[in-house]
Amino acid sequence: MTRRPRARAPVRHHGGIVSDLHDGPSGGRLRRDLGLVGLAAAGIGSMVGAGINIVPFALQRSVPGIGEYVLPAYFIAAVPAVLAALCYAMLGSAMPRAGGSYVYASRAIGPYTGFLASFSQWFGLCIAIGVVSYVIPPFLRDTARAAQWTDLAAALDQRGVRLALALGFLWLFVLVNLRGVRAVTRTLVPLVGLVFVCSGLVIVTGFSHGPDEYRALVAARGEGAMLAGQSGDFWTVVPPAAAVLFSSFIGFDVIAQAGGEARNPSRTLPLAIGLAIGTVGIFYFAFTGAVYRAVHWQYVAAASATGDVTAPGLLTPLVSPAVGVLMMSGAALALIKDLPGMLLGVSRLCFAWAEDGVFPRAMASVDAANGTPRTALFVSAILSTLGILGGHFAGDFFLGVDILVTAMLVNFIIMACSVLRLPGHNPALAREVRVLRARWAQVLVAIVALVTLSALLWVHSYRDLTADVPGWYARSTLVWLAVMAIGTLVYWRETRALAARGGDLRAITYVLPAE
Repeated sequence: MTRRPRARAPVRHHGGIVSDLHDGPSGGRLRRDLGLVGLAAAGIGSMVGAGINIVPFALQRSVPGIGEYVLPAYFIAAVPAVLAALCYAMLGSAMPRAGGSYVYASRAIGPYTGFLASFSQWFGLCIAIGVVSYVIPPFLRDTARAAQWTDLAAALDQRGVRLALALGFLWLFVLVNLRGVRAVTRTLVPLVGLVFVCSGLVIVTGFSHGPDEYRALVAARGEGAMLAGQSGDFWTVVPPAAAVLFSSFIGFDVIAQAGGEARNPSRTLPLAIGLAIGTVGIFYFAFTGAVYRAVHWQYVAAASATGDVTAPGLLTPLVSPAVGVLMMSGAALALIKDLPGMLLGVSRLCFAWAEDGVFPRAMASVDAANGTPRTALFVSAILSTLGILGGHFAGDFFLGVDILVTAMLVNFIIMACSVLRLPGHNPALAREVRVLRARWAQVLVAIVALVTLSALLWVHSYRDLTADVPGWYARSTLVWLAVMAIGTLVYWRETRALAARGGDLRAITYVLPAE
């Protein structure tokens, strides 16, 4: 029987002894500056955006026939999302370090599994950042139209202007992140507050206006033909729709990635995850239910078939121009505030890989003044820039959404497996779990999460691989597999180099990174 290492000794890391792996090549360190409010704001800020203002309505185009079943599909999507959040909360309470998912899986299963889970997550979220950046300008354009600023709206509708603005927003928040987690928190908290206030107008409008009023409005515009249509078979359309809507719940994992910068992390990480997914889940149902209460789903389906539809865009005909501007502004802010928290999360994944020696050491470089992993941040931003360019030249953002869903479903499945495997692989860390301490409860949550997430992945992949698309590059599953192959080659090269210098990756990943 092989004896496992019991304590961490100094390890040979990239050719030298590193006594504190939070010290990057620059000599800087990550700082525990994030409290519960900042962590929860990062999670909520990464969730409430395109997932609520666009996806539940564009879904009528991407899953034809979903019709009246959007809310049931949302509920089905929420179940595995909540279970995945519980898995993250359990693992985060025991292993509160930067790069959450990588640390969790590498310590519970093994280093390559940890890398696979987190590289999938990193790629999917970076592409999502690009998608979010690219859909911000149309919301600004619609806000200008609602305010009757026709010249500005026309300028914002130009493709070159849209691309420039998308890139500008992305790199603006790269600069915010470079100033440290306190700057991110100071940016996020007020933005999240404004988004809930402005989005609350959508909820109030939807529930205060009935479908008959919208029917009369549509008839007055001569669009009565857009109210025809029937929903498809429930079990044919709801599962694939649930797989797409699952993307709306992705974002709470950002909290786990910032585990190395949280104060009192064993307590605040699980609380922040629970607060984020609970608040956002309730808000999603109220928001989507309000819109579909006032607007006939047939109209949404017909409108989405010819162009992009958004929640405030559907409801602005029911309100005054001033309220319409506020609703459109809230939607734009919801997208803008996604960026700082998501950039925070993805950069910490690269940092965690570099700490353990499975990625180029430069990624562990930490700015001494602000405590930011600057190289990891820049590399993540460059991939997000490619996501913007891909959306610009492809003319559609849904491929990015599909890639995100594939990537995160794989990540969450591995997190469920990590909960099941942790006591057998690493009993010392398993004893540190502070959420659902009863082992039977941990196993029950992980097994149900594993089954439901695997079912969603199968449905999503089948739909993707059987769709009528122009080429392999338009299939999210194949794109994801190609990127995972590239990541594996990088992992193989770096781990071989680490072993050649005398590093013991098994010993490194048996204990937590030092603080």
